[in-house]
This record gives sequence, C-alpha cells and structure tokens, in this order.
Amino acid sequence: MGDELKRTVLHGAHLALGAKMVPFSGWEMPVQYGGVIAEHKAVRERAGLFDVSHMGRYAVRGPGAAAFLQSVFTNDVAALKIGQAHYGFLCNERGGVVDDVIIFRRGADAYWAIVNAGNRDKDWQWLDAHRRGPSTGSGRGAVTLRDDSADWSLIALQGPQALAILSQFTSLDFDTIPYYHCADTTVAGHEAFVARTGYTGEDGVEIAVRSEAIADLWTRLVEAGAVPCGLGARDTLRLEAAMALYGHELNDDTNPLEANLKRFIKMEKGEFVGRAALTQSLADGLKRKLVGLAMVDRGIARAGYALQAGGAPAGEVTSGAPAISLNQNIALAYVPVAYSPPGTPLDVLIRDRPARAQVVKTPFYSRKRRET
Repeated sequence: MGDELKRTVLHGAHLALGAKMVPFSGWEMPVQYGGVIAEHKAVRERAGLFDVSHMGRYAVRGPGAAAFLQSVFTNDVAALKIGQAHYGFLCNERGGVVDDVIIFRRGADAYWAIVNAGNRDKDWQWLDAHRRGPSTGSGRGAVTLRDDSADWSLIALQGPQALAILSQFTSLDFDTIPYYHCADTTVAGHEAFVARTGYTGEDGVEIAVRSEAIADLWTRLVEAGAVPCGLGARDTLRLEAAMALYGHELNDDTNPLEANLKRFIKMEKGEFVGRAALTQSLADGLKRKLVGLAMVDRGIARAGYALQAGGAPAGEVTSGAPAISLNQNIALAYVPVAYSPPGTPLDVLIRDRPARAQVVKTPFYSRKRRET
C-alpha cells in the first residue's frame, strides 16, 4: 500500500489476524479475514466486530450548539434528550446530501457527530463555514468544533450475541439503552462511549474508547467470541438491510427524499440548509425513486449498471451483490417513479446483455427486533 493511505490504530491487529487490506476512502482497511460469507453469517447468527475508526468524530459544544446543529441538520436536534441520537443529513442549498451523519446528544450543550470516512475533510470545512457564517442564526461565537477522531477510536460489535459479549466487560444495563440511544461508561476498565447503533441490520453497539486503549478492547472482545469482520461483510450486511451508502445511494447531487428517507427530514422544525429546495422538490413531485431489485435471471447487478424497461432507459443500479442471508442476488437502484411499484419488471444490462429483475419491497432482510 502507498504511504498516502491513512491507517487506524488497529492496523497491526488486522495484520496479525491475517486480514486482506485494501484502499477505502483514503484509508488502508481490512476487506476480509476469513472470507466475506463466513463473516456475514457470523454477524447474522452470532456477533461480528468491525473497525470503523476511519469514520470522523466531531464534538460540537457550547450554548449555541443545539441551535447551530438544528440549522444545518435535517432531523430535529431540539427533540434529542441527553443520551439520544438522530440519523439525518447535512444538505447543500440544492437539497443534495453533503453527508449522512448521526448526531448524539452527550450533555446539556455537548454533541457528537459521526461522519463518513471519505467526507471527513469536506464535512469539517462545511460545518466550520456554517458555524462562522451569518445564515445559521445560532448565536455565532457560542459554538465550538473539535475533531476527536484521533483521540477516540471506534469499533462496532454487531449481531444477536453482541450485547451478551459486551456485558462481560461493562456494568451498563442495555435495557436502559434502546435503539439509537447512547451512554458514557467504562468498558474493560476503559473510559468509553457506547451507542446502540450500527450498519448491519442487526442489534448491536458502536463503542468509542481512547485510542491508546482500543487494541486492548479489540483483543478482549475477539477472545470473548466476537468474529473480526471487514468491509466486504459490512457492505453485504447493509445492502440486505437496504441501508444507504454515501457515494452510491447518496451524494451531493442526490435528494434524500428520492432515497425514501423522508422520515429523517423534519420540515416542520423550521429553517435548515437545503429546506427550501427539499420543499420545492415535494411540491414539484419526485422524478425518481430508490427501489430494491431482486434478480430473476442469473447475474449480479453491480453499481453503475444501466436499467431498461421494454428496451428504453429506466434508471441505474447504485449497489448490488449476492444476498448471503437470502440466497439470491439483490440490488438498489434509482428508477423513474413510474417504474417504482413492487412487482415491476426491469432488465439490468450486464455486459450489455439484458438480465431480468423485479422491483421488490425493502429492506430485503429484517431481523425481529427484541423489545427494549
């Protein structure tokens, strides 16, 4: 790998476990250890462990923090209680997605924003520009931004046995931490932040500890039964759960309404960057929509493959792979609204040959959520 690629603190641990390393968003990351299929099944059936330290962690603090975030984030920050989190978007003035992020409220005037690895620099500059700008109405000067990414490392423990494994190392009562809630605590004797979030369609947690402690925690969790997993399984898992991936389903020119993510956009809360464009998009009516596809013919619909209906252009695939849990090939794609109803037949051009597919409801896979 070139010296230009960044490495997480766990790089040595990945090599020691025999991980195959690949470039990803400017980082050298593990794509697999023992094989994507085995890792995927480990998460669905037991518990998998992912290094997600390449993602950014930004602290937003001060008496104006809530108002500032409310002005740049599509979801309702004012509704967050301490220990809660919201998923949503930073949008540009055109309604396109600068990034999809999670905002955690950690204190009265303290928040954490988790951002995508490939957007870390862009997001920082965008947030700082709006913090300093006149348009936010957030009490300019009353908000501080800090990049905590180097000081805190982040891992994700996902799967039906994830909470049982983590409970061996913390006194945290997970009955008090429902989905999309969080807590500051200790794990294996280390200062830690634990959130009931993830990107796999399974129950689980994301855990941040001081970077000097992450190797110890990683080793302990693996010894307790967590299976190390790479980017390959992370992608097949999130695709089965129909979770959007920035750079595929979302980008600066993508309207999140088209991606079926309206529930994370709270128009009624008041002004935020991109609100006017999103409001106009609703008034005009959406022109395209993100749908799930199940292949009828053999073949895998890969990102960028063209779609046809009756020989005419009908959209493009954004993500596609075998659904390991379902034993079929699936994909996400943007299609004209007229072709979005479930059951609609479409052709995927695979090496310039049409292969039959059908629009289906998403998510493709959904676990039965435990009551919390």
